[in-house]
Amino acid sequence: MRLALLIIFSVLLIAPAPLHARDKVLDIQEVTSPGGIKAWLVEDHSIPVIALKFSFKGAGAALDPASKQGLSRIVSNTLDEGAGDLDSQSFQKELRDLSIGLHFGSGRDNFGGNLKTLTRNKDRAFELMHLALTKPRFDPEPVGRMIASNQSRIRSSLSDPDWMAVRLLNDMAFEGHPYALNSGGTLSTLQSITSIDLDNFVKFRLGKNNLIISAAGDITPEELATTLDTIFGELPQVALQPAPNLETQNQGKTAVYERDIPQTVIEMIQPGIARTDPDFHTAQIMNYVLGGSGFGSRLMEEVREKRGLAYGIYSGFYLSDHFKGFSVSTATANANTKHVLDIIKAEWSKMLNKPVSQEEIDNAKSYLIGSLPLSLTSTDSIASILLSLQGDGLPIDYLEQRENGIKAASIEDVTRVTKRILDPEKFVTILVGKPEGVTASKTYETLPNVE
Repeated sequence: MRLALLIIFSVLLIAPAPLHARDKVLDIQEVTSPGGIKAWLVEDHSIPVIALKFSFKGAGAALDPASKQGLSRIVSNTLDEGAGDLDSQSFQKELRDLSIGLHFGSGRDNFGGNLKTLTRNKDRAFELMHLALTKPRFDPEPVGRMIASNQSRIRSSLSDPDWMAVRLLNDMAFEGHPYALNSGGTLSTLQSITSIDLDNFVKFRLGKNNLIISAAGDITPEELATTLDTIFGELPQVALQPAPNLETQNQGKTAVYERDIPQTVIEMIQPGIARTDPDFHTAQIMNYVLGGSGFGSRLMEEVREKRGLAYGIYSGFYLSDHFKGFSVSTATANANTKHVLDIIKAEWSKMLNKPVSQEEIDNAKSYLIGSLPLSLTSTDSIASILLSLQGDGLPIDYLEQRENGIKAASIEDVTRVTKRILDPEKFVTILVGKPEGVTASKTYETLPNVE
């Protein structure tokens, strides 16, 4: 899946110390507006910039009907294409002229957006964001343009074996669940989306009661409290029917989609672990050693460094609201496919049967704790972390808990968690190419949920 992995948090590894004996990783404040809307804030007046991020929990593509796949994507593409009295060109011109960054996006689980503005332009920035959320126009020209753009994206992706592999993995691992559908839409379902569909999406999915918000930068708690009501106060209460939780489908099976290309793309997934699980900090160490660190990981050492079978190979966590997985991604020459699959399973076995070394654990801890400052270099990145914590239902002091949890993990802890998570018999495997020496449980003739 060329993993969009979880943000890796860290600070320089030092001897463990009580939280009260040192500064917090971030000074996070919880702000509540007069209207009862809550947000997390990291206040910083060193530069005149404000970043605001928000997410409507459970409003994402998993709720798109099968006949309207891509609906949430088109909403995200068109909310900033005109609102109130401003048509698309006028709205976009104001954003450009005032250097306002306003963007919306949709994932499988959630629908959200972000705003970045200079302090001097904040009032108009907040007003434009309010208009986009409460009075979007969905005029025919921008809607048609975005539908055509997404159809073009799909057609272009049909030549991308990585994209094909992810599409097939979703279909096989999440069979029968909304996650198996195409969140980006299909050529035909995109064409069926109307302005009425877009209006109903905003009316029935975007509510104050499923809203989480984060802010960072040049704004006080008092000002943010007022701003929250200004932007979001008119939103309705909504009642969403969440998608069900699921286990990996087709465990232990391998599917092939034959393409005349020199390499086989390999995507594998098995059940994983939730970010809220007490063992997740230890699981991060396990993943770092196994395949999450790139160079230096066991998978990279065995597959690339020793044998030259792939340019890269990576493992990581798949974290969604209704499924937690652990996955591996790589690509290799068709003739080497079986060999690479055998190595992956052998490394799973090695992790299960032989404890990691103290050096491996120390290296993992140093990296996992040491990189957080690098991810806190802008108001954008800080606001993103705050939103991520809230979205996963984590406490406001999670960064401190995470650091202490990683520091405390022992060889015995990593061994225990490894045995709890890893199971090579539960892999769902997708192969796109002309893999040699592999017996497939299923052969795909066409890509599902594309046309």
